[in-house]
Amino acid sequence: MDNKKCALYLRVSKSDQTTLNQELELKGYCQRNDWDIFNVYKDEGVSGSKTSRPELDKMLKDVRDKKFEAVIVWKFDRLGRSTAHLLQVLEEMKNKGIRLIATSQSIDTDTAMGKFFFTILSGFAEMERGIITERINLGLARVKKQGKKLGRPSGSKDKSYRKKSGYLLRWQNQQNLKVSI
Repeated sequence: MDNKKCALYLRVSKSDQTTLNQELELKGYCQRNDWDIFNVYKDEGVSGSKTSRPELDKMLKDVRDKKFEAVIVWKFDRLGRSTAHLLQVLEEMKNKGIRLIATSQSIDTDTAMGKFFFTILSGFAEMERGIITERINLGLARVKKQGKKLGRPSGSKDKSYRKKSGYLLRWQNQQNLKVSI
């Protein structure tokens, strides 16, 4: 009998961090549980609060194409920190018959208990993200109150002409489409 295929998803928030520990743990799990690895998706230096990430987007496309039977992560918070986003991803995977396994939390969404724990843990991940945001905002308010200037430094480096591209042009094109409709 052939082993089942899975995808590994790894993420770290800062570019000076490494996904190596997650990768070693997940590959060991796959070997012990007879999973063949279809692909390893790594988002390095990308916040879990972002719902669109390059490797996550590729993995979700492969989920839609049913290229594997499970997605294996080290912890659910590697997949994301927003409860709504995590549940949306889980629902999409469930609709395609794809399991989500978090190895360090011993949770497999193929079971009723796994689905229950996933909902609880995703709520904690969102709460943790909110606490981090509160701390950052508190620190910024304190620094501002002390009279320190926040943001980019003004001066000769900031006077160069900037090419209009990317997000700005997409936004302008969207506005033009709305006006013409």
